[in-house]
Amino acid sequence: MKEILNTLYVQTQGSYLQLDHETLKVKVEEETKQVPLHHLGGIVAFGNVLFSPFLIHRCAADGRSIVWLSQSGRFQGRLAGPTTGNVLLRRAQHGAIASPEKTLSIARYVVAGKLQNARTVLMRSAREVKDRG
Repeated sequence: MKEILNTLYVQTQGSYLQLDHETLKVKVEEETKQVPLHHLGGIVAFGNVLFSPFLIHRCAADGRSIVWLSQSGRFQGRLAGPTTGNVLLRRAQHGAIASPEKTLSIARYVVAGKLQNARTVLMRSAREVKDRG
């Protein structure tokens, strides 16, 4: 069992994941490990990893994704709970594509942001080189 950022990767075959109040319990043979559920954004299971129905329902309700992969890492399926979005924002974004003036304005902002970020990275690198020498 490995936790990287907020995704839990379970590779141990025969593991059983279950929900215990606000905690995810991972049972592997005689050993049990616990992870607070609020720390997890998703779970990735490789091969023969079992989930309790209550955990699956809770993950779906919370919008926490579960991904099932084969033991060798081939995608098998995914659970994704309800998603939210701003319909008016999406309509405005699609409307902006039709306007050459708006797309040019957006492109200018994107390029300016990238240049500003590149400058910041270069300045930081220059400071680090000065500190070493």
